[in-house]
Amino acid sequence: METLPYSPPDQDVLAVLPPSDALARAHAEAVRLRVPLAEQLAAEGAVGQEELDRLLAGHWEVPYITLRESTADPVLVNAQPAARLWREGWIPLWRSADGGAVRVGFVGRPDQERVQQVAQVVGAPVEAAVVSQDAFREALLRCHREELVELAVSGLALRAPLQSAQRVLTRAQQLLAAGLVVLIVLGFLADWRSALATVFAVVNVAFLFSVGFKFLVCMRGAEREREEPISAADLDALDEGSLPGFTVLVPVYREAGIVGQLLLNLGELDWPRAKLEVLVLLEEDDSETVAAARAAQPPAWMKLVVVPQCEPRTKPKACNVGLFFARGDYLVIYDAEDQPDPDQLKKAHLAFTRADGDTVCVQAALNYWNAEENALTRMFTLEYSFWFDYMLPGLDDLRLPIPLGGTSNHFRTDALRRLGGWDPFNVTEDADLGVRAAAEGWRVSVVGSTTYEEANRAYGNWIRQRSRWVKGYLQTLLVHLRAPVRLTRTIGLGQTLAFVLLIGGTPAGFLAAPPLLLLFVCSLLVPTNRLIEVLPAWLLAVSMIDLVIGNTAMIYVGMMGAFRRRRYRLVPWALLTPLYWLLHCAAAYKALWQLITRPHYWEKTTHGLSTVSHPGQGPDLVPGPQPAVGLDRG
Repeated sequence: METLPYSPPDQDVLAVLPPSDALARAHAEAVRLRVPLAEQLAAEGAVGQEELDRLLAGHWEVPYITLRESTADPVLVNAQPAARLWREGWIPLWRSADGGAVRVGFVGRPDQERVQQVAQVVGAPVEAAVVSQDAFREALLRCHREELVELAVSGLALRAPLQSAQRVLTRAQQLLAAGLVVLIVLGFLADWRSALATVFAVVNVAFLFSVGFKFLVCMRGAEREREEPISAADLDALDEGSLPGFTVLVPVYREAGIVGQLLLNLGELDWPRAKLEVLVLLEEDDSETVAAARAAQPPAWMKLVVVPQCEPRTKPKACNVGLFFARGDYLVIYDAEDQPDPDQLKKAHLAFTRADGDTVCVQAALNYWNAEENALTRMFTLEYSFWFDYMLPGLDDLRLPIPLGGTSNHFRTDALRRLGGWDPFNVTEDADLGVRAAAEGWRVSVVGSTTYEEANRAYGNWIRQRSRWVKGYLQTLLVHLRAPVRLTRTIGLGQTLAFVLLIGGTPAGFLAAPPLLLLFVCSLLVPTNRLIEVLPAWLLAVSMIDLVIGNTAMIYVGMMGAFRRRRYRLVPWALLTPLYWLLHCAAAYKALWQLITRPHYWEKTTHGLSTVSHPGQGPDLVPGPQPAVGLDRG
């Protein structure tokens, strides 16, 4: 965990606290874990942060200031970049009455060297005081509100405009789209039969390539089952003293009812508390959830960060604010309802140590604890099982770009910052970030661990969620094809084609399915000789074959996913995959319309709708061996 000037020396902490067996044990544990004693005491809840800071301020013979009760001069504060203040752990508060000295609040010990350095920066004598880290964070959010909002919202767009979805289409893409529309219209005016046949030929190609690519990658992912996963012995051999700091970001919006479950789930994580930092990201206008989170009285290692209200109101914007304050060497995203395997952070750490040095992220698998609640949750579980247990491992094995899931993606924090964080204008910021990492020459891999979520049981809620995902895939495709030559030079022709087939092929397959289904229905109702008058016989035959092959392939991989998770009762449900695809198609056409009319609108997925009680970590959540993924790269 990054300490910098934040943590006071152990000898000072020992000097201000009365000797006790508990203090001696905490000191011994701090030595074992190689963490500052103050952070170990806070992690154990043995002493409050403000209480300890007050005692230390007295020991250092400087005043302690409660920032919540004081007013910082915005002119003084805003004269310094927020990043510098947070990195160095100080904040200018006000000038003395005679206008000479500046009162400065320090996090940690304001020794002579730090005071002199700050005096040089502010250009005046410094009167030192001590402030707590939590109050310091809140003061920066208040005083540097506009700067932090700009960094969170426009940081990527300012750093790399072509990598941001803030602009839907570039001028070149607008001209290309307009030219394509004109070409299609002219084609239908000139010879509508030939134009219709051409459209259906393109639809067939899009559908076949989309399904075929996914099927082949899943087969490659199935071969990974033979590889050795991270074992219990590997985890037991870890020296906890050598573990780095880990930051967990949990964006929460209008989810007051699941705050208690969130605390329980994250409390199960097997990671030294003194090296764990959980930042619960709350929205400023969501007073109900903010109140519920504060009423829950979270432990010291769990911090509440209230994100300033601004547009766009998206999860990635909140995560960018969290990234600014993150102190961990690693960083992971969890949703509020997530229940990760307790050893997931340690597995991610081992995955990083075994992976190539250019690996920026490892993605854990996602699955559902309410899989058999209704037909929709069953189909959703089948889809996620094949995607995370076969598709992503297959992409990893082929070293192809991996679109990240919205949660349980573990990053190297410094590399994530170099990538520019998340794009708040892309409604699938996770998939975009995985592709952007590949476009910048970084690797994304997978780790054999699972996070359990609540499967969406309501059809309208599911459509909203899936249309957002499809719209985000379309945004990601448009963004990363703005400079196709550069992308190909960076990652190679094979990876570029794989990106197009996966990110473009997924929505293309959903958009192409209805015309093929319509043609199939027409073949049942209209005599063949009449259909041949409109479309060539060979095209009709190819369309029927594509439809059969495509649906058979997706039924098969759905069954594979159920077997992999040992959820055998779900296997027959894979036969309903064609009907489940119709839901995807509806969501895809809604996504296409929203891309045109409301490109940056974030449709919130409502959680906590399940009628099945949350089971906790029980037998139903451990359906069998976790997906085995190869991590030894040689």
